[in-house]
Amino acid sequence: MTDGRRDGPEVAAAATAGIVSRTLAAVVDLVVVVALMGLALLAVAGARFLVSPVGFRWPSPDWTVSLVVGALLATGYLTVAWATAGRSCGAAVLGLRVLSVRGSRPGWFRAAVRAALCVVFPLGLAWSVLGRRRRSLQDLLVGTVVVYDWSPGDGHLSPRGGVP
Repeated sequence: MTDGRRDGPEVAAAATAGIVSRTLAAVVDLVVVVALMGLALLAVAGARFLVSPVGFRWPSPDWTVSLVVGALLATGYLTVAWATAGRSCGAAVLGLRVLSVRGSRPGWFRAAVRAALCVVFPLGLAWSVLGRRRRSLQDLLVGTVVVYDWSPGDGHLSPRGGVP
């Protein structure tokens, strides 16, 4: 393991994650994003209070604003998580990791595109049930794969020749 990649039995043991574990990870990530939205609302309320303590009113954003802010927070959260660690909080809880088909972390661009696709079209995950390689539409479009990986390491898995 001198080049930051894993070979041999570790790679052979890396199985592609199924729909149940991926869905559960997405639910955990949804909870994280809702918590981030709550923190954002508290930050806006705190700023409003500092500006005008006497006329303070609790912010009540329109549902479209909440939807856009939630989508932006989710995209940013997933991008940073996948590009830096290869896993989000939900993936860490369930022992999953997002890798490029070559076995390395997806990188910033690929992670951002994958995150945007997952937020805009979450039903693309259902393709992992239909496809024999258990990859979602997002995985197929951006060249990623989600594998079971409980190791706390750097997130590099390199099967010989890449993932099929």
